[in-house]
Amino acid sequence: MVLSPGSILVTGGSGQLATALMHAAGHRPLLRVGRPEFDFDRPDGVRALLHAAAPQLIINAAAYTAVDKAETDFDAAARANTDGPRILAEYCAATGIPLIHVSTDFVFDGRKGTPYVETDATCPASVYGSTKCRGEEAILATGARAVILRTAWVYAATGRNFVLTMLNAAKKTDQLRVVADQTGCPTAAVDLADAILAIVDRLAEAGWLDDWGGIYHAAGSGATTWHGLATATFEEASRYGVAVPTVTPIATADWPTPARRPADSRLDCGKLAGTFGITLPHWRDALSRTITAACT
Repeated sequence: MVLSPGSILVTGGSGQLATALMHAAGHRPLLRVGRPEFDFDRPDGVRALLHAAAPQLIINAAAYTAVDKAETDFDAAARANTDGPRILAEYCAATGIPLIHVSTDFVFDGRKGTPYVETDATCPASVYGSTKCRGEEAILATGARAVILRTAWVYAATGRNFVLTMLNAAKKTDQLRVVADQTGCPTAAVDLADAILAIVDRLAEAGWLDDWGGIYHAAGSGATTWHGLATATFEEASRYGVAVPTVTPIATADWPTPARRPADSRLDCGKLAGTFGITLPHWRDALSRTITAACT
C-alpha cells in the first residue's frame, strides 16, 4: 500500500483522538476532516467527500459520545455511531482500502466479573452502547478490510474528558463526590493514537493480511475506578500546585444518570499484543504525562 499525501483520512474533526493522531502523525500523510464539511448527519456529503479525497486508508475517530443525551436522541446517535461507520465501511469495501474504526467498552454490560475478551457476547446497557455495537456489526457485514478497536475511558490534556473535568471542578470546590463502584481501563488519547499509527505502519509495510481483520481491545494497561482515577489525577496535579480537594467515594446509585454505565468494563488487550505487538502504557504512567501536559 503506497501512501501518498493526504491518503490517510482521519474523521473526528477537533476531537481529542483526532487531534492526538494529527500531533503524532510525523511524516505520515494524514488529512483530518470534521463538521461541517464531514458530517454523518449528511450522508450524501460524506460520500462526496470520500470520493473527492480518494483516501487509501480511513481512521474513524468520529462518534456521538454524549452518553446520557443519547438516551433521548437515539436517531442522532444512530446516524453517527451506526449509519456513519457503515458508509465508511461500504466505501472501503468497494475500493479495497483498510478501515480502522474506534469503538467502545460500552458494548458490554459490565456484569462478567473478569476482563472482557473480543469473543465475549456483547450486551450494551445504553443507547450509546447499542448504537456503537450495531456500528461494529454494520462494518463487519460489509466485508471491508476493517480493524475495529474497542477502547475505554479516553482522556487527554485538552478537550472534554473526565480528567479535565476533575481539575476544573477543583477550582470551584474543595469537596467532590466520585463514583467508586465502576471499574475500567483509563486510556490516554496520545497512547491510543500511537497504537493506531503503529497499525497503520504495519499495513504500509506488509500490506493487508486477512488475519488482521476484526475486533481488538485497545485500552490502557491496568484498571481503576472513577474514584481511583480522580484521586490519582489530584496526586499528580498537586506536583504543579493544584489544590487537592477531598474526594469522597460514592456508589452509582448515589449519582443517578439517564444511561446505565457498565459496572466492570475492563478489557483484555492480549489479542492486540499478540497480533500487532502493541501494548498501551499503564494508565497511571499515561496519566502522569497527561497531567504534566495539562498543567505546564
